[in-house]
Amino acid sequence: MKVAVAACLAACLLRASLTAQSAPLQLPYSQFTLPNGLHVILHEDHSVPVVSVNVLYDVGSANEKQGRTGFAHLFEHLMFMGSGHVKPGEFDTWLEGAGGNNNGTTDNDQTNYYIDVPSNALELALFLESDRMGFLLDTMTPEVVDAQRDVVKNERRESVENEPYGEAESVVLTEMLYPEGHPYHWPVIGYMPDLTAASYEDVVAFFKTYYTPSNASLVVAGDIDPVKTRALVEKWFSDVKPGTPVPPPTIPGVRLDQVSKRTITDRVQLPRLYMAWLTPQRLAPGDAALDVVADVLAGGKNSRLFKRLVYDMQIAQNVSAYQNSQALSSYFLVQVTPQPGHTIDEIQKVIDEEIARLKSEPPTEREVQRALNQIEASFYDRMERVGGMYGKAGQLNGYYTSTRDADWFNEDLTRYRALSPTDIRAAAEAFLPADRRIELTVVPEGGEKK
Repeated sequence: MKVAVAACLAACLLRASLTAQSAPLQLPYSQFTLPNGLHVILHEDHSVPVVSVNVLYDVGSANEKQGRTGFAHLFEHLMFMGSGHVKPGEFDTWLEGAGGNNNGTTDNDQTNYYIDVPSNALELALFLESDRMGFLLDTMTPEVVDAQRDVVKNERRESVENEPYGEAESVVLTEMLYPEGHPYHWPVIGYMPDLTAASYEDVVAFFKTYYTPSNASLVVAGDIDPVKTRALVEKWFSDVKPGTPVPPPTIPGVRLDQVSKRTITDRVQLPRLYMAWLTPQRLAPGDAALDVVADVLAGGKNSRLFKRLVYDMQIAQNVSAYQNSQALSSYFLVQVTPQPGHTIDEIQKVIDEEIARLKSEPPTEREVQRALNQIEASFYDRMERVGGMYGKAGQLNGYYTSTRDADWFNEDLTRYRALSPTDIRAAAEAFLPADRRIELTVVPEGGEKK
């Protein structure tokens, strides 16, 4: 009897949880735009006495030019090196003294900065963020640029050139997927010769073009009074000069018409296989379904490829798959490392069999539900915090930049909740053709390079 009661109670709690999660999310916010073009979003959350100030600039490596790559990532460093009213080193010192923290990230499409502080330090965060938006060039000398250029070059050596398998996905794979001239062809961190050749004048021109209020959006989320916060935003950001309209990146057509193969060598112990396909851009039809395809194939120990390659056959050390969603064009990637004594050909044969099986028959309801449960769990986990790169402040900014609707949470979840097993099969069939893909193999030094 006790077991039956416990089971009933567990089922009721689970049903209540699912019902609560299925209800539309309520994330109140207000928004306004300053005369200089800066769009501002305010979200009030008094659960903890913390505020997150999140600025997203609509600029990434895709906005760079051939021969001048790496600028967007270089500015991720320069933005912490002092500004008109903040001496070098004071940015972090003042924030840490107030109990805050901050960071930034750059990708192909955008550059994002956040500052998390106790709510009583909100004005400090707004002052610091506005000063580097409006007055960075006041202290950005050729010497500062050269110093950070060297930092970025060292980072490239550590994270790309000297990292095992480091050049495979970040450099070679994108060069194979996207032709020369496409804004995704070069790595986000840039090419070493371009970083060396960039002049101080080149860097200043890049900042004046892209780091403007009208090319940015600001989110202030957390323990705030919206009326007082708006006044503080107006106080600190209104004197930032507006910029000129930003030119969109040139986007040549891109498609794969055949299987393109390449083998490179690296200082590694084991070979590795990368299989990649061009897929729909972020939020386009098929993008969400491919997230589920990736989970069915390699999302954890119960996934098809992991179970077969790692557990049953024991011919692979690991396997992963994901849909790399991007604004202009995405790609779907399967990556696998064989066990010693086993070959890439063995691995690839199994991968092809499992993808073909997914194309011929839909996954089970259980497989799809497991994937959707993981996606929802990750979604709600991000919603539990205000700050950091991927908390509510960052998501409000990301949704606004992608859709011009900061409150796109429910629409995003609906993309996944509406998927059926048939949709997953159709996505695999449509976007993972066996005769139009990239096959990149990394072999230990001494192997054949093609």
